[in-house]
Amino acid sequence: MRTEVNINANMLTWAIARAGYDLLEFTNKVPNLTEWIKGDKKPTVKQLEDFSKKVHLPFGYLLLPEPPKEKLPIPFFRTNNSQATKVSVNIYDTIILLQQRQDWLRDYLKDSEFDTLPFVGKFKNANNVQDIVDDIRNSLGLNENWANQFKTWHESLDFLIQHIENIGIITVFNGIVENNTHRTINVEECRGFVLVDEMAPFMFVNNSDSKAAQMFTIVHELAHIWTGHSAGFDFRKLEPADDPIEKLCDKVAAEFLVPEKSFIKVWNNNPDFKNTARYFKVSEIVVARRALDLGKITKQKFFEFYNEYINREHLKKENQSSGGDFYATTRKRLGLAYSTHINNAVKSGKLLYRDAYKLTSLKGDTFQTFFSKHI
Repeated sequence: MRTEVNINANMLTWAIARAGYDLLEFTNKVPNLTEWIKGDKKPTVKQLEDFSKKVHLPFGYLLLPEPPKEKLPIPFFRTNNSQATKVSVNIYDTIILLQQRQDWLRDYLKDSEFDTLPFVGKFKNANNVQDIVDDIRNSLGLNENWANQFKTWHESLDFLIQHIENIGIITVFNGIVENNTHRTINVEECRGFVLVDEMAPFMFVNNSDSKAAQMFTIVHELAHIWTGHSAGFDFRKLEPADDPIEKLCDKVAAEFLVPEKSFIKVWNNNPDFKNTARYFKVSEIVVARRALDLGKITKQKFFEFYNEYINREHLKKENQSSGGDFYATTRKRLGLAYSTHINNAVKSGKLLYRDAYKLTSLKGDTFQTFFSKHI
């Protein structure tokens, strides 16, 4: 027996637009959709379920009498000086997903009598860059020259991430929605976002971005946690939006990675991107950005170098194998600290497997293998 569903045509067109599809192109790909919109036919439950998957929307939403008002839950800044009121559905869904994980983790940590994190929002009403940088370093257990012990900036980046996770900040690297390779997150629209919370702060870094740019994004997000402001940003060409907090966090990131006094000394001795990057164990692109900030190069020079460097990085990425270790990737997508809490909660009986599957986007044997062999 075919069960047909009464549905408001506006819900169908809204869902298509929300998913970023062109209405005409989409209706050509879905049989009977035009008739559903016109009201000449009604979809069956099965047809509507298939449609909901195509537009990345929970089935129940389509049964609402009118489209819900989906408000962007955090400020989202654009480098072109505007604050976005809307982002693509892939970014929106990722923010909502991490907020759900954050809600669970906050409650779990409170129930387990964890303390709040003293550095979250510590400088909410302050704007002294050096004070913030010093406190971030102290909290992470790093001195000013912490990166000098490493041979490459890749090693220093891994070391930094480890220390960030060790103090309770969940660091998520992903370039897609959950594990869906068909739902990519455009770097030009979102380099990252941060969800500030005194118990469970989450940082999201777009893993599709070049590793060189990720380092600056990560420390920019740390500054957001210390100043107590959740936000997302496209951070185009590593330039902040015209917003006081964005500019402050940008300055903190620059000083943390490449201290001004040391930079001037090294640069004046040999004004070369590669040499300076090697000294500070950061990428050349971060050095170029610092040189721009301190008036050592022009904007034109910076943009020329930025474009050339990013193109070079993309070519390297294309020439590398597209494969990879699924479980190593999953560790980055969930964050090691978050995965550890999930594992402990399941083992102690505080979290059902059913709920753990939802909170990790894993299930069955994949879930068991990940938590038994890779955590």
